[in-house]
Formats: sequence, C-alpha cells, structure tokens
Amino acid sequence: MPPGLRAKSIHPLFVLAGLAAASLAGLAMLPKIPQDQAYHLFADQRTLLGIPNFWNVVSNIPFVAVGAVGLARFRNNIATIVLFLGFVLTGIGSAYYHWAPTDGTLFWDRLPMTISFAAIFSLIAEERVGRTVGSILLWPMLLIGVASLLIWLWTDDLRLYFWEQFFPGVVLMALFALFPARYTHAHYWLIAVGLYALAKLFEFTDYQIYSFGNLLSGHTLKHLAAAAACFVILRHLELRRPIL
Repeated sequence: MPPGLRAKSIHPLFVLAGLAAASLAGLAMLPKIPQDQAYHLFADQRTLLGIPNFWNVVSNIPFVAVGAVGLARFRNNIATIVLFLGFVLTGIGSAYYHWAPTDGTLFWDRLPMTISFAAIFSLIAEERVGRTVGSILLWPMLLIGVASLLIWLWTDDLRLYFWEQFFPGVVLMALFALFPARYTHAHYWLIAVGLYALAKLFEFTDYQIYSFGNLLSGHTLKHLAAAAACFVILRHLELRRPIL
C-alpha cells in the first residue's frame, strides 16, 4: 500500500484513541457501580429433566449452533474466528451461569460475550474503514473487555464493563454515518442491532413476560433474540460481496 493511502487508512485510529481516552477519563469521575445481586433472581426458575432454570439454560443452544457453523465456514480471518468462537463460548458460559446464578458463574457468562463484541467491533471497522484498522482494533478491545471483567470480579465495580458495552456502540454508529459500506448486505448489521435491542427489552421485562401464562420468561426470549442476531451476522458474512 502506498504511504499516503496507509496514513489515510490508519488516521481514524488516532481519533478513536482520543475519544476513548476522553471517555475513560470521564468514567473515572463516576461513582463505583457494584453488581446488583437481584440480577440473579430470574422469573423462570423451574427445574425440568433435572436441569435447574431449565429454559434459561437450554435456550443457549442456538448460540453454540450458530458459532459452530461460523467456525466451520469462516477460518480465514482472525476476527471471524474470534467472533464465532465467542458465540460458542457464550452459549456454554451462559448455560453454566443459569444452572447456578452467582457472581462467579456470571463472569463466565459475560467473558465470551465481551469477546464477541470485540470481534464485531473489529469486523465493522474493517468493513467501513479498512482491514488494517479493523485488525488493529481487535486486540485492544479484547484486552479492555477482559480487564473490565477482572476489575469487576476483584473490586465489584462495573464501570469499565459498562463503558466497554456503551462506547463501541457509539463509535459503530459514527462509522456507519461517516464511512460508506465496502460490502453488500450491510443492512444485516442494522437488523442484528435491532434484534439485540429487542433482546435487551426482553431482559428488562423478564417478570412481566413470564406473568403471561408462565410459559416462557423475558430472559429466555432474550437468549433467542440475541441468538437470532448472531445468525443474522452469520448470514451477512455468507452473503456479503465487495462493492467495487
């Protein structure tokens, strides 16, 4: 790549680094955010076939299925390998957590999700800005994600973890607004975002949804909606073609 084009493609890294530094400085001024222990009290706690919290456990199977298919089909890019491995581990980690919900098991639920988010951030940056930028961003996002969970586990402070969830989302919206798509089927990312937003809505209405007939809880539906978002990302990677 000519030096001029290389400099142009890497320039957004400095902007992102500045925004990250400024937002992290602001984060340090916020009070400590501990883990709410009521988070572990889910609406549907039924035991079926000897499995506690049955539906919240088995509803993680689609994550494993989507991740396994993705790993079989996309092994030429470290970001896609990390992404689909994260999906598989999300299903396993979430099932492990819901079998016996505690802060200790919640760590193994959140860790693979953090890995997946880092890979998604890298892939979108790769598609919108350039492969070099996306590849570089994968590693600091993974490092910050793992560090945020270790800090929470050791100090019961979720500030950095929440930042790691919020800041990339803001940056990704900016990337979609400022940089044209380099691949077809870019709208699949927006569908995935919509499904993830629906999953968060289900999470926050866990008890309300379960109260309608005690069939499935909001948290179970959250898993299914989030797994559907993962499937949409898989389909995007299968269908996308470079825009010449």
